[in-house]
Amino acid sequence: MNLQQPYRIKTIKEYHKILGVSNPVNPMISVIDLAELTPYKSEESIKVIFDFYIISLKKVKVGDVQYGYGQQQYDFDEGILFFIAPNQIFSFKADNDFKSAGSMLLIHPDFLWGNTLAKTIKKFDFFNYAINEALFVSEKEELILNSFIKNIEQEYHAHIDKFSESIIISQIESLLNYSNRFYMRQFLTRKISGNQILDKLEKILDDYFNNEAIINKGLPTVQYIAGLLNCSPNYLSGVLKTLTGQNTQQHIHEKLIEKAKEKLSTTTLTIGEIAFELGFEYPQSFSKLFKSKTDLTPVEFRASFN
Repeated sequence: MNLQQPYRIKTIKEYHKILGVSNPVNPMISVIDLAELTPYKSEESIKVIFDFYIISLKKVKVGDVQYGYGQQQYDFDEGILFFIAPNQIFSFKADNDFKSAGSMLLIHPDFLWGNTLAKTIKKFDFFNYAINEALFVSEKEELILNSFIKNIEQEYHAHIDKFSESIIISQIESLLNYSNRFYMRQFLTRKISGNQILDKLEKILDDYFNNEAIINKGLPTVQYIAGLLNCSPNYLSGVLKTLTGQNTQQHIHEKLIEKAKEKLSTTTLTIGEIAFELGFEYPQSFSKLFKSKTDLTPVEFRASFN
């Protein structure tokens, strides 16, 4: 087991120094040309925590490099886009010498301070996706994304004036919005993979609610389900929302209500007993959820069924 403590990189300038590139023109925002980086090889996985955002649009030209959050890994061998938010643990391992092509946009949170993007950037779920859930981009999509990155780079290299910050912020927002659009496209074009996830989800929920262990475990959490499906919670909800219109929590509640209706209509168990068997500590919580989903209390549903 690798017990190595993650190394924290606090500033963009520090990261430039580690990568062996010149100091950033602006300490709060920077674009790094990945082709300028020196190829390297690491025998062990290295863990890092960044104090800034990273948006990387890259292609690996030679060799094989693995990146990941926790247990998740992905072998980069074509054009992909991935996102890292501050305070996430990022690990990487290069099995062979390699050379990358592409760009890496670094954004310190302080650059966004006082702007609405400081809050709205947290709403982009892909910053919480695992690396193996990266966005595959077509050549056309890559050109669009690269245009925003190039505009950002040109703007902070140009003469700084009162418009510079707002122009850069608008380019970042456009980059994120287009990334969101392309992720929705990826969910739809990879329906086979998405439907496999949906099928596995149904089986997991059926097994969970049919298992008496639910009494001690309580209701399944989104994090628990995502772990069994080897997905990050946000990515799983994104896939399900695109395919079914419901996120993971809604799927859990839907299965719960299905089982509750079955017990209410086929057994003489009390409402409290049913709530207990479905993992609720308090019957009132069960009744409240049931009514919110069916517009009927459990007692009313049982009466109408009979």
